[in-house]
Amino acid sequence: MNVSALPARARVAILVVAVLLFGGVGTIYVLNARSEPAGSPRAASSAGPVPRETALGEGELLVVRAGPAQDSGEVLAVEPGGEGRPRSTGLRCKRFYAAAGTGLCLHVNATLVTPAEAIVLDRDLHEVRKVALAGLPSRARVSASGRMATWTFFVSGDSYLSVGFSTRAGILDTRTGTLVKSLEDFALVKDGHVYKATDLNYWGVTFAADDNRFYATVSSQGRTYLVQGDFAARKMRVLRENAECPSLSPDGTRVVYKKRTGGANDPWRLYALDLRSGRETALAEPANVDDQAAWLDDRTVMYSRLRGDSSDVWTVPADGSGRPALLLKDAYSPAAT
Repeated sequence: MNVSALPARARVAILVVAVLLFGGVGTIYVLNARSEPAGSPRAASSAGPVPRETALGEGELLVVRAGPAQDSGEVLAVEPGGEGRPRSTGLRCKRFYAAAGTGLCLHVNATLVTPAEAIVLDRDLHEVRKVALAGLPSRARVSASGRMATWTFFVSGDSYLSVGFSTRAGILDTRTGTLVKSLEDFALVKDGHVYKATDLNYWGVTFAADDNRFYATVSSQGRTYLVQGDFAARKMRVLRENAECPSLSPDGTRVVYKKRTGGANDPWRLYALDLRSGRETALAEPANVDDQAAWLDDRTVMYSRLRGDSSDVWTVPADGSGRPALLLKDAYSPAAT
């Protein structure tokens, strides 16, 4: 089914059902965009055409435009700190991420033959690899070196789920061409033993600097877990319960993730885990955050927060201090290059 071609009311209905049935995946941004470009809340302006950006620069912030107009999904390049006028890359993606000259665009097609794709781009935004996929894009990440590209899709039709919804996380080694279509092909160790179940679902992958160690979320029997993986050995082990959508810090010492707090209205809060000490710190964001956070720098994380029929990118210190700050209006899927 081509979800993007459905009437707005039908798309919203599908989104609501999906999130309710499998909330751990995070919000699927089937959002249309506003007519004005995403940019600094102080400097954004809709006057005149948006300049074209034809390459992945360094020190820029890349986001996907959000809001209720037809230019939804446009990937924009913004100056650090959200200042200045955004520039269009000419790309349209449901999710986007970039690092070290490698871009990853998750795209939904208006066809049943190839309903969705993960498109790997080089520094000049030329396509270098395309992977045909199915479902709705949920998460996209590229390792700091630009080598490892990973994605999560919200899929349907898995027989083990009576409700028909699940997730599938894949990884592509852009250097060797090795493609892992699903992390379910890897071995999972829990409590010292290989754990096998028919309801395993993975999402939200983030890679370490060595391009081998990674972190992800797995769910089974109604519980979620943070796992650490070894790509070469094709195995993972459970680290702790109640941690979703991890994001590894640039220095590799901390993981920020969302965890359920039990509140009906605000089910997820952001936390940072020190991987050496095991100490967990609540970040100073009191609102519900249903996103895989990204690191703006070693001290600051950024993430999307829904606002009506749009979403905005916010930042908060990673050490639990300070308070949230609005970075970009009408945007999501941020990546600092």
